[in-house]
Amino acid sequence: MRRLYILAIISLLLFTFPITPTTVAHRALSSSTQTSDPYAEKLRAFEEFVRQQMSKEKIPGLTIGFVKDDYVWVKGFGYADLENKTPARADSSYRLASVQKSMTAAAILQLAEQGKINLDAEIQTYVPYFPKKKYPVTIRQLLGHLGGIPHYVNRDIEQHIKVHKTTREAIAIFENYDLVAEPGTKFSYSSYGYNLLGAAIEGASGQSYADYMREHIWQPLGMTETRMDDPLDLIPNRVRGYQVVEGAIKNSEFIDVSSRFAAGGARGTVLDLLKFMKGLNEGKLLSRESLALMYTPMKTRDGKFSGFPRTAGYAMGWNVVPQTSGLVVINDGGQQETRTFILNFPSKRFAIAVAQNLELDDDGAIFLRLYELVLNEKFSLGS
Repeated sequence: MRRLYILAIISLLLFTFPITPTTVAHRALSSSTQTSDPYAEKLRAFEEFVRQQMSKEKIPGLTIGFVKDDYVWVKGFGYADLENKTPARADSSYRLASVQKSMTAAAILQLAEQGKINLDAEIQTYVPYFPKKKYPVTIRQLLGHLGGIPHYVNRDIEQHIKVHKTTREAIAIFENYDLVAEPGTKFSYSSYGYNLLGAAIEGASGQSYADYMREHIWQPLGMTETRMDDPLDLIPNRVRGYQVVEGAIKNSEFIDVSSRFAAGGARGTVLDLLKFMKGLNEGKLLSRESLALMYTPMKTRDGKFSGFPRTAGYAMGWNVVPQTSGLVVINDGGQQETRTFILNFPSKRFAIAVAQNLELDDDGAIFLRLYELVLNEKFSLGS
């Protein structure tokens, strides 16, 4: 899994999504009738660009959407299931992969606001079964990938788990691994660190991760199609996943993502991803102060900003990428069956989400083209 970039800071989206499950959800969200579509011509050109890119990259199916002010547009392209020729739609359900980390971070900050989590407490305060390490590891450090927790160590095993895992079993996979660095001294991306945060949510709330997220994050925002991904469940509009093998499209390898439960174990729609960012911007989940903290790049102990190259740093569940016209945050994810991106530009009341069912480590061309078409400005990456 690789990250992209990210940015944001607080702003309001004033209207509620009247979203119904259709192949194309495309409407103004105001109380008055809009006589003309300000994006129609741009979207026609964009749709052709999407089709060209999908053909070039051999992407079977993709759903993409954006919200700008009181306008929302979401559309599916290609196939959610190639074998049965099922079209990708606005309500197609994709694996979310690591964009879920932004939701886990929001839940931690929500519990911190309620006094149920101290960001500077050691992880064992809320996950007592996690073994003590050479150095203390705090919640705050885990949020910024500064906790020294390793990522996948035995990748041939850990990225190909096919059995369902409980929280305790998921933590046991890495609980005896040594730290990769003294906490606070080095940025080291870790899905396991976010699994620890998921376990902390359980310890602090007294609920399972799934129940807490459903009751306190997803349901309050109307994210009715977001859920933990269980291969045994009947999930409406579930897409099939694909990979390219020697130039040919093949089915994805079956894995059970419950071992990544808080770091990439959920499934949902592009519509729901837009609702999540809209809910953050409207202050429905977190206070203004918590949002500012969430979007502030973190620093190592020596005062240096930490994060991926070409970003301003990693905050709490987001990569920060300043633009000349304001602050933007981004997150992306990739695993078997999926590739996902989210972008939030709160000061412009603008957000994008995209999900596809091909495992592809791409450059975000489709995602960034939509940004540039809607905002009439180039997206700039750091040096």
